[in-house]
Amino acid sequence: MNSKQTSSTRNIALVGSYLSGKTTLLESLLFVTKTISRKGKVTDKNTVGDSSTEARDRSMSVEVNVASIDYEGIHFNLIDCPGSVEFLQETYHALMGVDLAIVVCEPNGDRVNTIAPLLKFLDDWKIPHLIFINKMDRLTGDTNHAQALRSQLAALKTVSSRPLVAQQYPISSGNDLIGFIDLVTEQAYQYHVNAAPDAIALSEELAAQEQVEREAMLETIADFDDHLLEELLTEIKPSQAEVLADLQKELSEDQIVPVFFGVAEQDFGVRPLLKALVIESPQPEATIAHRQQLASYVPTDAAAPVAQVLKTYYTPQGGKLSLVRLWLGKLTDGTVLNGSRIGGLYRLMGGQQQPITSAEAGDIVAVARLEGAKTGDTLTTGQNIEPLAIANSLEPVFAWAIAAEKRNDEVKLSNVLNKLCEEDPALRWEQRTETHEIVLLGQGEIHLQVALDRMRRKYNLPISQHAPQILYKETIRKSTNSHGRYKHQSGGHGQFGDVYLDIQPLPRGEGFKFAETIVGGVVPRQYIAGVETGVREYLHKGILGFPIVDIAVTLTNGSYHSVDSSEQAFKQAARLAMQEGMATCEPILLEPINLVEISIPTEYTSSALRLVSGRRGQILGYESKAGWQRWDKVSAYIPEMEMQSLILELRSQTMGVGFFSKTFDRLQEVPEKLVSQVVSAS
Repeated sequence: MNSKQTSSTRNIALVGSYLSGKTTLLESLLFVTKTISRKGKVTDKNTVGDSSTEARDRSMSVEVNVASIDYEGIHFNLIDCPGSVEFLQETYHALMGVDLAIVVCEPNGDRVNTIAPLLKFLDDWKIPHLIFINKMDRLTGDTNHAQALRSQLAALKTVSSRPLVAQQYPISSGNDLIGFIDLVTEQAYQYHVNAAPDAIALSEELAAQEQVEREAMLETIADFDDHLLEELLTEIKPSQAEVLADLQKELSEDQIVPVFFGVAEQDFGVRPLLKALVIESPQPEATIAHRQQLASYVPTDAAAPVAQVLKTYYTPQGGKLSLVRLWLGKLTDGTVLNGSRIGGLYRLMGGQQQPITSAEAGDIVAVARLEGAKTGDTLTTGQNIEPLAIANSLEPVFAWAIAAEKRNDEVKLSNVLNKLCEEDPALRWEQRTETHEIVLLGQGEIHLQVALDRMRRKYNLPISQHAPQILYKETIRKSTNSHGRYKHQSGGHGQFGDVYLDIQPLPRGEGFKFAETIVGGVVPRQYIAGVETGVREYLHKGILGFPIVDIAVTLTNGSYHSVDSSEQAFKQAARLAMQEGMATCEPILLEPINLVEISIPTEYTSSALRLVSGRRGQILGYESKAGWQRWDKVSAYIPEMEMQSLILELRSQTMGVGFFSKTFDRLQEVPEKLVSQVVSAS
């Protein structure tokens, strides 16, 4: 691999749970590096991140935001990712292109489950990451900062498969966090508002505690370095340079998770975090070396770029923008990628675009007007390589049926939906022919509401929404014989058809079967197709008002007129026979039943079981979720009627992290007490 790399670039994602302070940390990073002269606040709706109207209206990130800083000779691309689980797909796609992730959390051990899915994703993909414990000034009760840190580390260990390495120790004065000890340099620092921390002397008590904490840090990283382990066993003090080299190597290989803390709102801990990013974060070359496809890729043209789309935007002014990680080669304005010519290169600073002339390998930039490119796509000018791995798609868990409020807007609805789904791959839409509805599917109510807000704001397309219709069916309990005769005379040739039908129920799932036992030509062969057509048309809406399934209809007898009979007449006769016969067959209502697998932290399993039971669910069992620490999987059958708000209640009971997958299993009879409710509502 001889394509030029940019060692002076680092790509960092800020991830974490909702309200952990990621956007505030981004604002602080921009401010302390003098990239911006004044810090914004999420509550004031003036931050660089959360730049969209939809984000500011909700005071939360709803899509990936990008900003850049230059610090100590390194260019950092910072990607602020949404914290809400409803926008997790955005985060997953962005993480596929970074060198390091900063996982932001609060000093509250009860909330560590909110970052468990993130840590699982990072560990599965071996993406280097560190943890920044934010809001260390917001402790409750008599807990001091050292206790809070120990408690948080213990809680984090339950959701991280990688060992945690605390690189700092807090210094308190009463209830105030006033500084920290750097366990690598063994130097203590005092925080100052709007200024860098300065070095201070350690008290004897803190010096003794520092030795204990540093020893714990060294023992953890020595698990991956035999030389350091030998030094510790022989009581040789390792050099600072050796410790830093070990931290950088083990972080780069995703063997350890360094832990830092601070108060982003006051810039406390942000400068030490920046220093650690400069020294310890992996270089782009290391990231590429860990991507097996790229490490083994030898381009036919040494200058051929290889890039991957991390995010797609449709801007009101500039059209389509593709945020790409450039893995190999160089990009310039006009480069042709996958057959499309670049229409401009940009750096993004929140909602602002800054034109650039070129981009080197290792960088993350926005590319204009790559019309054929989608999120996750691999882009190149050379021979096609095997597409780079992309994040798994999350299955939809919530849906609305939607319609344009203005009839004239119906023609552009599908085009707008396609653009929305390009911007946000977690969205899907489908046209349901049985209910004549357009259904938008996604990750939750807020997720879909944001999509509808974008349709109104960006495309001037106001939308109404309601819960999708459930695909109820009906069938029969009893068999019957039925007769239908259609006779119509209106001058000239008349219409005559006469049929006898045998109607029987079929086992569940058999659908519809048509047969005939005609002998002697009482119904000519050319008219039998008309009989079947008439029966099938009747099946579209039965006695209860729903499509009919699981019945067998046999044409057993009939008569015809040599002049007046026709296929159309026999079709009408069959419909009359079905109408008469079905009324005596004891029609019953069927509802779709889904096989549902619910994934939750173990402490919420009992709540999930109650949730299933309260929704007419049949619990099949539960077990440990494979590959997840302290998570369970509950399997159950749940009626589709009970599914619409399942994700909302499940998340409310599991701090937002519970999720499920579902597949249609069968149709099942609706309980008698609910039949009239369903029929009257149809």
